[in-house]
Amino acid sequence: MKILKKLLVGFIALIAVLLIIALFVPKQYTVSVSETINKPKQQVYDYVKTLRNQTQYSEWVKADPNLNPEIIGTDGTVGAIQRWDSKNDNIGEDVGQGEQEIKNMTEDRIDIEIRFKRPFESKANTSNIIKAISENSTSITSEFYSNDAYPLNLMSYTFGQSMIKKTQIQNLKNIKQILESQ
Repeated sequence: MKILKKLLVGFIALIAVLLIIALFVPKQYTVSVSETINKPKQQVYDYVKTLRNQTQYSEWVKADPNLNPEIIGTDGTVGAIQRWDSKNDNIGEDVGQGEQEIKNMTEDRIDIEIRFKRPFESKANTSNIIKAISENSTSITSEFYSNDAYPLNLMSYTFGQSMIKKTQIQNLKNIKQILESQ
């Protein structure tokens, strides 16, 4: 009984320490990664602006082989929405439920709002910034912006940012490989 009490007190103390730490952890963060693609800017832009193309390069979409994202509106234009609802129970393959909407487009930038519904409700924003380096070389920067409420900010700070960065890097490598092989 004493061991059980000590374990319970230790567990409560650990939770209290984590909650205190979360008070001092930033709630907002940005993850930014870049890649150079040896293709003209317009070709990179046209590929990335189309939500349906994410089935070819997005590690999030590819995680659930049975995911069939639905496009609402005109894909590749402001207001287009891609909805998904993963039904996969395998760990690492269930990408939850949500949608993303193209909110703004300029000749160098595509801004998207992501609205997660499951496993928990939240919002985030992403941008793809596309700039010509030369006639046949383009820089693409993928940015992810999040604002997580307390105490979830601690989880995002310790695990989420690195996971997002790793996935963004792979997504850009996938885009590079796909476009440069065309």
